[in-house]
Amino acid sequence: MDTEQRQQYLMRLNRIAGQVNGIQKMVQEDRYCVDILTQIAAVRSALDALGVELLVQHLQSCVIGHGTGTEHPCATPMTAQELVQEVRTVLHRFLK
Repeated sequence: MDTEQRQQYLMRLNRIAGQVNGIQKMVQEDRYCVDILTQIAAVRSALDALGVELLVQHLQSCVIGHGTGTEHPCATPMTAQELVQEVRTVLHRFLK
């Protein structure tokens, strides 16, 4: 992942953190439950969208680009079958 992309992810994470802080404040202020639940849904949606972006990035750089030098420096060399199993495991965790 390049520096610009990392910065975009960090900006999104900061926005999500702000939303979570807003939810905490809403609970402290004893706000209406439906309003709090709406904000929780918004945070979950934002996290899901970021997760999809990261998954696509992983597929492009580490799975499709495996062995081309585009993978993350921490990526472990794997066979094609191991890569498929890794994606299966990640999807299982992500879709829970």
